[in-house]
Amino acid sequence: MDIQMPIMNGYEATQIIRKINEEVVIIALTAGVITGEKEKCLDMGMNDFILKPIDKEYFEITLIKWIKTVRKISV
Repeated sequence: MDIQMPIMNGYEATQIIRKINEEVVIIALTAGVITGEKEKCLDMGMNDFILKPIDKEYFEITLIKWIKTVRKISV
């Protein structure tokens, strides 16, 4: 979930998605390094947080972690 989108920001989009589906995994993606931004994303219902520019290794680790979680739920 990109935090800075033109029409609806990621926080608003996350709240709408959570009303429809509480199980879906939402990972914040932002270039913002504002103090407390990660905590705000998690408080708003996102599951994880990735900073831009993206560190490929951290990105892969984060996706694999959540893919494994989704597979456990789906089985």
